[in-house]
Amino acid sequence: MAIVEFGEFKGNKMLILKRTPEDHYPFQFGVSKAKLVLEHIEDIRKFVAENQKE
Repeated sequence: MAIVEFGEFKGNKMLILKRTPEDHYPFQFGVSKAKLVLEHIEDIRKFVAENQKE
């Protein structure tokens, strides 16, 4: 399960997702990218379903 944290970059709020507490390269993004993800969540789900390794 991912670890969810919140941060800030140049005055902008960020969402930070880590695989482990020691993750040196977390996935982080702000509100604009979060909105883009939400607009395309079904496309992302389809992409994962079609390309995940079993």
